[in-house]
Amino acid sequence: MLADTALAVMWVGLTCYALFGGADFGAGVWDLLAGGTRRGLRQRRLIEHSIGPIWEANHVWLIFVIVLLWSGFSPVFAAVMSTLYLPLTLAALGIIARGAAFAFRKASTELWQQRLFGACFALSSLITPFFLGTVAGAVASGRVPPGLAEGNVLTSWLNPTSVLGGVLAVLTCAHLAAAYLCADAARDNERALASDFACRATISGLASGAVACIGIAVLHADAPDLFHGLTHRALPLVILSVVAGLTGLALLNRGRYVLARPAAALAVAAILWAWGAAQYPAMLVGSTTVYQAAADEAVLTACLIALAIGAVLLIPSLWLLYATFQRRTPAAPHARPPASP
Repeated sequence: MLADTALAVMWVGLTCYALFGGADFGAGVWDLLAGGTRRGLRQRRLIEHSIGPIWEANHVWLIFVIVLLWSGFSPVFAAVMSTLYLPLTLAALGIIARGAAFAFRKASTELWQQRLFGACFALSSLITPFFLGTVAGAVASGRVPPGLAEGNVLTSWLNPTSVLGGVLAVLTCAHLAAAYLCADAARDNERALASDFACRATISGLASGAVACIGIAVLHADAPDLFHGLTHRALPLVILSVVAGLTGLALLNRGRYVLARPAAALAVAAILWAWGAAQYPAMLVGSTTVYQAAADEAVLTACLIALAIGAVLLIPSLWLLYATFQRRTPAAPHARPPASP
C-alpha cells in the first residue's frame, strides 16, 4: 500500500513536470520558430513574459521525482541512471544551457549576443524534451534491466520506441505551450497573436495525434508489452486523452482559449497516466515490480510524511507565483526587442 502511494505521488510530480516544465520547453520551441527580430518581436515578448517568472520553479517537479525515485525505489533509480546516463546527461546539459542562455539574452545589449543566446535557448528547449522522451521510451520498452549498467548504453535509448517518445515529447510540449500562450495573448487583448498561437497549437496537436497513430505500429513491433497494456488495461485513459485533445482543438478553433488550456493539459496527463497504467505493476518491464523495488516501509513512511509537510509550503507558494503572473502584461513600449535565434 505504501509503495503504491509513493508511486502515485511520484507520478503526480511527473505529471506536473510534463504540464508546467513541458510548456516551458515548448515555449522555447516557438521562440525558435518565431521568425526574425522584428517579425517575431511580439511573440518573443509574450514568451518571455509568460515563462520569465516561473522557468526555474518548474524544475522543482523534476527534482521531486528524482529524489523520490532515489529514496523510495533505489534499485530502479540505480538501473535507470547507470544505463541511460548518456541521454540523461544531455538532457541535464540542455536544462543548464537553456536557463543560462535565457538569462543572458535578457541581460545582453548587443544584437549578436542576443541572437547567440537566443539560439542556445531555443535549441536547448528542443533537444532537452527529446532526450527526456527517449529515456521514457527506454524504460517503457523494457530496455533497462536491473543492476548497475546492465543495459546497453546506446541501443537502450536509440531504438524505435525511444525515438517515438522523444518526438512525442517535443510535439506535446509545443502543443501545451501554444495552448497556454493563446490565453495569455487574449488576456492582454492581443487577438491577432492569440489567433496565431491557436493556429500553432492546432498544427502541433494534429501532428502529435498523427505521430501517436504511427506509434501504434511502432509499439506493436518494438514494445509489445506496452502495446498490450495500452490497448487493454489503459485503454480508457487513452480514449480520454483522445477526447480531451479533440475537445481542446475544437475550443481553440472557437476562440475559447481559457477552456482550451485544461483540455490540452488533460490530454497530456491522461496519456502519461495511460503509460503508467499499462506498465503497472512493473517498474522495469520484464524484471522488477513496484513491490520488489520499494524501500522498507519505514523509509516510505518517512518520505511521504516529509512530502506532506513540504507540500503545505510548496503548493500555496507555487499557486501564488502562477496567479501573480497571470495578470495583464504591463505596457513596455521602449523595451528592447528580443533578438531572433
